[in-house]
Amino acid sequence: MQAANRRVSQEFEPAYLRLYESGELKQRVERARRLLESCTACPRNCRVNRWADKFGVCRTGRYAVVSSYGAHLGEEDCLRGGRGSGTIFICGCNLRCVFCQNFDISWQLRGTPTPPEKLARMMVEHQRDGCHNINFVTPEHIVPQIVEALPLAVEQGLRLPIVYNTSAYDSMESLALMDGVVDIYMPDFKYWERECARKYSRAPDYPEVARRTIKEMFRQVGDLVMDEQGVAKRGLLIRHLVMPEGVAGTREVMNWIAQELSPTTYVNVMAQYYPAGKVSRREFAEINRRVTPAEYEQALSDAWHAGLKRLDARRPVYLRIL
Repeated sequence: MQAANRRVSQEFEPAYLRLYESGELKQRVERARRLLESCTACPRNCRVNRWADKFGVCRTGRYAVVSSYGAHLGEEDCLRGGRGSGTIFICGCNLRCVFCQNFDISWQLRGTPTPPEKLARMMVEHQRDGCHNINFVTPEHIVPQIVEALPLAVEQGLRLPIVYNTSAYDSMESLALMDGVVDIYMPDFKYWERECARKYSRAPDYPEVARRTIKEMFRQVGDLVMDEQGVAKRGLLIRHLVMPEGVAGTREVMNWIAQELSPTTYVNVMAQYYPAGKVSRREFAEINRRVTPAEYEQALSDAWHAGLKRLDARRPVYLRIL
């Protein structure tokens, strides 16, 4: 593995450079525009004309709405490295998770409409600041805007890998636009059961969509590969948030990853769930608490028994003191 990582370090260039040099990247801008004119950028298929600044579930029109951007040191070690992941936090969301920990961003859209020229400058600024990558957080509904901004950033010298940090509630049309653009896919796999997805995110088809899209992401980039410093350069990294009462279906999710993708898939088994958003309502009482140490240890056991070999399993301080 060290030798392979060393070759990646010496030879690596972001995938989108080849698309730019061939002219394909600029051709995709037109495809992206058509996607916005009758929006099918995500599985909601709202069919509104976002190019005319209309919007549907995501509440985002012509331009991406950015909440904040900067070097983020709270991501996985392989993304943040020593200089941080260059995060761009996107407002709006195509899911409606009642427990959302970024409620003000995803539901209330507290941010600034950002034309492609400004989005490109943000990317280039991250590179100047020494970040290891460009990390789009919640990009499912702004794939066309990313495609539109990227050639402008390349022309200003952008050479960092792009991280697509998604809920996995993506459309296959959007992922086709991202093929050869994204180096690192980082999807969530939130739920295994349709009823949980319906109750907590208003998306009963989420499990089916996530299985389909994560498979496609894996097809595009394969297992996660790092350089000799342990910084990710290309591949798939899956996040799974352990939830109270087992509502996320952790055992089934872990078995699916090991069997349908690869036992060497990099999986972050996350314990940082806490009540947020709307979970204080009576109908969500079962998830109106933190995960217990026993629940988290069971999740790790499920992952190991599934045969997964690359687990990121960091226990928050509160789990150690309960």
